[in-house]
Amino acid sequence: MSKFTWPTLVLTVVLIIAGCGGKVKNENVDSGGNTAQNSGDTSQKQYKIAISQIVEHASLDATREGFLAGLKDNGIEEGKNLTVDYNNAQDDPTNNLSIAQKIAGEKNDLVLAIATPSAQALADKVKDTPLLFSAVTDPVGSNIISNMDKPGGNISGASDTNPEATTKLVNFIAENFPKIKTVGLVINEGESNAVVMADRAEKDFAAHGIKLIRAAITNTSEVKQAAQSLVGRADAFFLTLDNKVVSGVDSILQMSKENKIPLFSSDRDTVEKGALATVGFKYYDHGYQVGQMAAEILKNGKKPGDMKVTVPDKLDLIINLKAAKELGIEVTDQMKNAVMDQAQNLIQ
Repeated sequence: MSKFTWPTLVLTVVLIIAGCGGKVKNENVDSGGNTAQNSGDTSQKQYKIAISQIVEHASLDATREGFLAGLKDNGIEEGKNLTVDYNNAQDDPTNNLSIAQKIAGEKNDLVLAIATPSAQALADKVKDTPLLFSAVTDPVGSNIISNMDKPGGNISGASDTNPEATTKLVNFIAENFPKIKTVGLVINEGESNAVVMADRAEKDFAAHGIKLIRAAITNTSEVKQAAQSLVGRADAFFLTLDNKVVSGVDSILQMSKENKIPLFSSDRDTVEKGALATVGFKYYDHGYQVGQMAAEILKNGKKPGDMKVTVPDKLDLIINLKAAKELGIEVTDQMKNAVMDQAQNLIQ
């Protein structure tokens, strides 16, 4: 004869069901075998993210810092509930491919690519884990995705180029520097994002009767020599978001000062280092935007392929007043008035 009465047996069954139900609610095993919790206290969840960055320079580093800040403000913080596997290819294509292969073989909750070459390699190797890209100029032209509004699959991210940025900068140059008739560009023709921007700039400059002269390089060590070859042929220097060139930008900045040739860049960080002006944004903000996308994926289960690729929407003219003084250029009231956020973007 059983030792349980009916009321006791019913209570026991209820307690067993409740216990099992609590365990199922708090855990989720993804396709990679990782375990993450779906609801409740964020601090109890543990995440692992792998990052692949093509090279170290100010803009890409700021992108990574902004990304982690965006996660932190959503309750996902490195050292607490987030482990970050950071990989830098040091601008070496072989390293870049090896990193992508390594990350594809690991279990991560999300993968971040910083810059076009890293995004291309990861998009080719990582097929199941959510993949976000950043600091990519032309995601479609680089064959990373086929649709900006709905990328599909496991991938989305943020482009670092607003199509209007180059046009606005060229218009500013043409309007305020009428003596500039030739502009020199150091370029790695093997980097697709650099080529896309150069072609766009060449068309914009041509609309104002300004000729773009290209000096090609294949690695960062050639930047100085290429810039020297433009002295005497170019009235100004112009830079795209070319990773090899930006990595060696100090030699172009030196050339600019020594020869009193104004340097216009496509990123704020180079202006902060000594270029004259750009129409741009903060790469930290760009990375922060991607960090928020990552939080939506990790915390709310959004699918990357359904998330629209974003572009910077806070464009502003940024002028380095100190650089202008060193170049002997008067920054007129008209130029200053073209800067919307003068407290932030008239750099002293």
